[in-house]
Amino acid sequence: MAMVLNEDQEMLKDMAKGFLTEKAPVSQLRSLRDSGGTDGFDRGTWDAMAEMGWAGVVVPEEHDGVAMGYQAAGLIAEEMGRTLTASPYVSTAIMGATALNKYGSADQKNEWLPKLAAGGALMAVAVDEARKHAPSSVATKAERAGNGFKLSGEKSFVADGSVADALIVSARTEGAEGDKDGITLFLVPRDSAGLSEEARSMVDSRNAATIKLDGVELTADAVLGEVDGGYQPLEVILNAGRAGLAAEMSGSAQECLTRTVDYLKERKQFGRTIGEFQALQHRASHLYSEIEVGKSVVMKALQMMDQAPEMAGLMVSAAKAKLGQVAQLAAQESIQMHGGIGMTDEFDIGFFIKRVRVAEALYGDANFHTERYARLRGF
Repeated sequence: MAMVLNEDQEMLKDMAKGFLTEKAPVSQLRSLRDSGGTDGFDRGTWDAMAEMGWAGVVVPEEHDGVAMGYQAAGLIAEEMGRTLTASPYVSTAIMGATALNKYGSADQKNEWLPKLAAGGALMAVAVDEARKHAPSSVATKAERAGNGFKLSGEKSFVADGSVADALIVSARTEGAEGDKDGITLFLVPRDSAGLSEEARSMVDSRNAATIKLDGVELTADAVLGEVDGGYQPLEVILNAGRAGLAAEMSGSAQECLTRTVDYLKERKQFGRTIGEFQALQHRASHLYSEIEVGKSVVMKALQMMDQAPEMAGLMVSAAKAKLGQVAQLAAQESIQMHGGIGMTDEFDIGFFIKRVRVAEALYGDANFHTERYARLRGF
């Protein structure tokens, strides 16, 4: 597949850029932070996104989605990265929709996919239980009870967990912690008895939660996919989210460079614009080169998710690792080249370093994905 955008994708990218620049600029994130709200995003803006079809971007048409695929989803995420748009887009429109579309039963699809596509339901993936991302380290237990299961355990750092209407929870039905076999995925409604949450505001002012499961009883109909066979589906779901986050970080890195170059052209020192200094030109040029390489890797990862999601892990890890490094470099260089004012709350550039740090850590940081890439290559 060609590594260029077609006409429809270019139109989608332009539409997303126009909408987000007007309706969800960085100033909206600042307002959300200062208001002290618990949602971590603006629901009116999310409803408007859903009306444009963004919430159903990977949902099939038979379930009221637009079925544009992961590359289209990544283009929207990239533009969200430029404006630091706070929304449940990755957790719901990408990961939640992927889970249901690929592994949900007919009843689960009929119940949830139209709601997701309409923006009427939110989802979150509850996978991690420790400080570091480790999808196979599952201690949460799912014991058989009657014709179903009883879940007990705790999940940490659940992005959008405090606003989700349902959670996709990984739990162990067989084996020991660390085994890939014996993991099962469950679709758990938020109002389930025994489920509690502790909302947390992350450094980027968005929401997350610690989810506690105390004997949550579910019927067998709550299983996503096959019992004991949830690890591979979980990896596909996570890969969808990782690719989306890589695209978002690409957008953030591009915006950091754009804002910094504009500043270099305006700021004067010693009677000259600081952009005339060769040392700063070299730093900006190096950052541009790194961003361009990152854009190509992200595009290939998204194309792989469209073509063969079960085989996309290698390219997704390459994209997540590369953009995790590039986005942090972009944010750090931006603050450096802005000088002291870049560290103040007066300038928006500080919001970028906070967001990319969270996005880099979510679902595996650069170190995690570098090692994963090596293992997938047989090293």
